[in-house]
Amino acid sequence: MSTLPDPAQPDHTFLAATADRLAALPAVEAVTLGGSRAQGTERPDSDWDLALYYRGAFDPADLRAVGWEGEVCAIGAWGGGVFNGGAWLTIEGRRVDVHYRDLDVVEHELAEAYAGRVRVEPLMFHLAGIPTYLLVAELAINKVLRGELPRPDAYPRALRESAPAHWHGMAAATLAYARAGHAPKNAVTQVAGAIALAATQTAHAVLAARGEWVTNEKGLVARAGLGEVDAVLRGLTDGPDALARAVAHTESLLARAVDAVTAG
Repeated sequence: MSTLPDPAQPDHTFLAATADRLAALPAVEAVTLGGSRAQGTERPDSDWDLALYYRGAFDPADLRAVGWEGEVCAIGAWGGGVFNGGAWLTIEGRRVDVHYRDLDVVEHELAEAYAGRVRVEPLMFHLAGIPTYLLVAELAINKVLRGELPRPDAYPRALRESAPAHWHGMAAATLAYARAGHAPKNAVTQVAGAIALAATQTAHAVLAARGEWVTNEKGLVARAGLGEVDAVLRGLTDGPDALARAVAHTESLLARAVDAVTAG
C-alpha cells in the first residue's frame, strides 16, 4: 500500500483542517507543527508531527472520538514524564503523530531552562533519553498553527553553560564504567552499547554548547561532528585489551569535541 497522501487533498488544506479540529478539542489552547515539516527538510512520505497544548484536564477520549484511524494513548502512556503521551493516526491518507503537551509543564520547563537546570528522562526510541528542555526546543522550532505559545527569544545562556558539562559528565561516567566493568570481561556488546550511548550524550553536549536546539536523536551524532565514533564501532574486536583501547580512544575523541566548543 502506498504511503503517499491522497493528491486530491492539498497539504495546506489538510493541515488547516486538522489543526482546526485539534484546536477545537476541550482544554486545547494551541496546536503546532513540528519535525521535518516545520523545518523544511521533509520528504514526500514524511510523517506529520503535530502537538496539542492543553491547560488543565485533557481527555484523550475527546481525540479518539474524532474518529481518525489509529491508536490514541492515555496521558502518561509514554513514560509519564514531560513527553507524556500522544497518538499515531492516519488522516486523509497521511501518517500523523500527535503529541500531548501540558502547558503547565511546558512553562515550568521553560523557566528551568532559563535557570540552567538540566534533567534527562528515559524515553523509548531515544538512546540517551531526552532532556526536559526538549519542550523548550519545540517552542523555539515548531510552527504555531493555532493559538499562542511562549517563544524563547534565544538559546538560554545559563543552559549553554550547564548542559554541556551535564551531558559530557554522563558520557565520561558511561565510558569509565565500560572500561572498568565491561572491557575486562570481554563484554563486547556492553562496550559497544556504552560507546554508542556516550557518543549520543556527548552530541547533546556539543550542540548545547553551540546553542543549537535538539528535538530528537536523528542525525544527532553526525550533526555534532562525532562521525569518528562510527569507525571505532566498525573496528571493534573482542579481547579485553582491544576493548579497553577502543573505550580509551572514544574517551579522547569525545573529550576533544567538547573542549573544542567550550574552550574560552
